Amino acid sequence: MSSTQQLLLGEGAGGAAPVYVEDVFSTWLYTGNDSTQTITNGIDLSTKGGLVWMKSRTDIASHALYDTVRGATQELESQATNAQTTRATGLTAFNSNGFSIGSRATINSISQGYASWTFREQPKFFDVVTYTGNGANNRQIAHNLGSVPGCIMVKRTNASSDWYVYHRGLNGGTNPQNYYILLNSTAAQGTYEVWENTAPTSTVFTVDEFSSVNGSGDTFVAYIFAHDAGGFGAAGTDNVISCGSFTPDVYGNVTVNLGYEAQWILYKGISGAGGTDSWVILDTMRGWNMTTSDKRLFPNSSGAENTSSAGYPTATGFQVENLSASPYIYIAIRRGPMKVPTSGTSVFAPALGVSTTPNMVAGFPVDSFLGGDRDTPTSTNWKWWDRLRGNVASLLTTTTAAEDTSEYDYGQFQSMTGFKSGNYDASDKIGWMFRRAPQFFDEVCYTGTGTSNSSVNHNLGVVPELFFVKRRNSGGSGDVNWGVYSKDRPSADYNLILNSTTGWYNAGTNGWFGTGTLSSTLFPSGNASANFGNLSGGTYVAYLFATCAGVSKVGSYTGTGSTQTINCGFTGGARFVLIKRTDSTGDWYVWDTARGMVSGTDPSLLLNSTAAEVNANSVYTATTGFQIVSTASGINASGGTYIFLAIA
Repeated sequence: MSSTQQLLLGEGAGGAAPVYVEDVFSTWLYTGNDSTQTITNGIDLSTKGGLVWMKSRTDIASHALYDTVRGATQELESQATNAQTTRATGLTAFNSNGFSIGSRATINSISQGYASWTFREQPKFFDVVTYTGNGANNRQIAHNLGSVPGCIMVKRTNASSDWYVYHRGLNGGTNPQNYYILLNSTAAQGTYEVWENTAPTSTVFTVDEFSSVNGSGDTFVAYIFAHDAGGFGAAGTDNVISCGSFTPDVYGNVTVNLGYEAQWILYKGISGAGGTDSWVILDTMRGWNMTTSDKRLFPNSSGAENTSSAGYPTATGFQVENLSASPYIYIAIRRGPMKVPTSGTSVFAPALGVSTTPNMVAGFPVDSFLGGDRDTPTSTNWKWWDRLRGNVASLLTTTTAAEDTSEYDYGQFQSMTGFKSGNYDASDKIGWMFRRAPQFFDEVCYTGTGTSNSSVNHNLGVVPELFFVKRRNSGGSGDVNWGVYSKDRPSADYNLILNSTTGWYNAGTNGWFGTGTLSSTLFPSGNASANFGNLSGGTYVAYLFATCAGVSKVGSYTGTGSTQTINCGFTGGARFVLIKRTDSTGDWYVWDTARGMVSGTDPSLLLNSTAAEVNANSVYTATTGFQIVSTASGINASGGTYIFLAIA
């Protein structure tokens, strides 16, 4: 029984444990060493089965595809017609949490950068099938995808042959089974009875006698991708992969709505002006973001990574740009993690700088980084960077300044385990690193519409309780404040300002955020007349937080003028605390365990100020949350009101 058949009888049926996209797909970046490496990406290949696709980012080198059905060391190249080749020093083992590679230069040359994409076999996501051709018409090949395939890639493995691809979007989705396209070529779609003019079903796909897909005695492998089949998430109904088509506008741009945020896409023009374009792979780990520095790799080419303006993910799908106004097909995979975190250490890390790479160690891929100099801050202290906005774009929490796009310290989000930047390589630097995760933290970039009381999609999965919004571009009436929404505001008229000591700020009727919808999928973006949140053409970023049991707590308290403990429901204490006084002026104070949150060593920093840290016996970590031992007006004046964000 194949691993996929076991899944059909196990995880995929009978109300068993939910499956999430992070269980079945991974983009993992690594650096070659000319020796051996084990890539630990958390994907179980040894018992579940699947495909590993690798490509050098920095060298001209072949793509390398290995799957568990053909076996380790058996390599195919997506850009070539070559038969399967045994590579003793290629991928050498499929593991329960990743895979191992040898010294083959194509995938492990010293100091070169590589990308790997792992697809685990799983019903309603992906399947690998091998078969021996019989040269007959109307040959039906069984598969275990458990749904109708959206895309099928077939390669003859014992002899030279093109990669033949079926995709449900060929010919605009009209009788796509009458068409094919080649993965190893820039050629447009063609017509031939490759698929016997028969649409695939949830159990089989069909090939004719054509030698490249069913030559008698030849051996073949098929990689089969699902389309909007559900099967994932806590309820088992979420989609994680989509195979669709789009046609850009006359400017070469198009926005695709998937119902989820994409982390990886593969696309190809199929006819017209785009029909001779290369296949393109984009992913958020290598750099697919709001800047012009998107990193492209090409399945039909051995060329190194190319940098261009290629579009960006959105909260509900993706946008691509600079294409031809002609039809394209795509495969898109959902961003993870989908699972609600149960440990703060899996999604948040405070760290002091170190001289090795990464300079700030988190233990997980970092989506958002806020940091600066703790001892001798400068006027550019407290910079906020994000994977979504790109390596070159930073924002200052201390000012109204627009986004600085001259931060040419590339590679900040290239590390799989932290934040990489030569500016943060010493212990006098502090960084707070966040991973986007349901019910904990999300980030959204959007463009203002100029429409009053509008809303913006997010993927927090619960109602946001605290969020920060900043205009990224200048123009209009100039640079603007950081607007802060808190669930504890006195009324809709009030908000806070991150770059100010001001308490509750009355911005007039319905405040800066207007009366747009606040829900588990939407947040209000403000009024059309406000340069702050929804000015037409203004570009914005929003950081959204919520209470996640055992991980984070968004709350408020009243000062007592004496020692008090704030119970956050934690079991191991808070590792990060942000406090702001709301009934009067007060700074935005931050404590963390990397610098110390114990008696005698609990230095605080101010997000609204470039002042150096102050060690003043103020806030300690406590088992259930944090303890306030100071009577300072900024954090514990008798009768004063405060909001806080604590992370375990």
